[in-house]
Amino acid sequence: MNRHLSDLIGALKALKDNACAVLVSVDRVQGSTPRDAGAWMAVFDAGEIINTLGGGQLEFQAIDVAKSMLKTMGHASSLTQAFGLEDSVSPVLRFPLGPSLGQCCGGVVHLSFEKVRASDLERLVQTLRRPEPHLALFGAGHVGRALMRVMSTLPWTLSWIDSREDIFLQQEFLSVTMEHSDPVHFAVDHLLSQTHVLIMSFSHAEDLDIVARCLLRQRSRGDLSSVGLIGSETKWATFQNRLRERGFTQEELDTVECPIGLPGIEGKEPEVIALSVAARLLQMQSMQSPSL
Repeated sequence: MNRHLSDLIGALKALKDNACAVLVSVDRVQGSTPRDAGAWMAVFDAGEIINTLGGGQLEFQAIDVAKSMLKTMGHASSLTQAFGLEDSVSPVLRFPLGPSLGQCCGGVVHLSFEKVRASDLERLVQTLRRPEPHLALFGAGHVGRALMRVMSTLPWTLSWIDSREDIFLQQEFLSVTMEHSDPVHFAVDHLLSQTHVLIMSFSHAEDLDIVARCLLRQRSRGDLSSVGLIGSETKWATFQNRLRERGFTQEELDTVECPIGLPGIEGKEPEVIALSVAARLLQMQSMQSPSL
């Protein structure tokens, strides 16, 4: 579950008595718009805002409408005259993205506004949850931590796997599934289908075993979206020799990406590598599933 949905669940659970928030959702769009249908934002009475509709005047005006709803004791229809909302349980407001909003996208966004409470949690999770790409990261070292800091802000399902039993005690990524596996490469067998795998353990021996296990899974099932290995061209050349000795073909080895990350980005700092790798993951996922 992505961070924004987790934040919404936590904030709604914290509401007292019959207090509510307003869920603002993109109902439909026409032309060029900051976000597509299904994008959402939650506005709370205390001023907390969760998620975004793309910022700018569109979002500012949507927040104003939501705050007015929170101050209104009656039903949504009481806002019809003030804001031109359709008279319905979940009113809808039309926003042309032109000079009046100071935005030149040229499209039109229709936003729905719904008061929601803690009792709506189960329904909201089902409604707002979207299919998310999955990343399995092997290795909780410096680069792994830097990468998780980036990826945990994105709508991805994340699994973090390491053979060291106590390595995750200092980690604070609530939306990440952390798994201790020893031997670590056995965890490959249980990954979700269409998982992107990144390998950056503390040990070259572990890295080699994980790559081999991924290749075996690809040979038998062919259901991993990608396999990436951190390291230099020299490391990968050595790994290829050892993997060929284990019976893997060059065609199979060519499916592994090493070094990882976008080409042309220099720097060996963990944060630089993490941003480069995250960008490459987004690029690959976009090519595989343009609609996500």
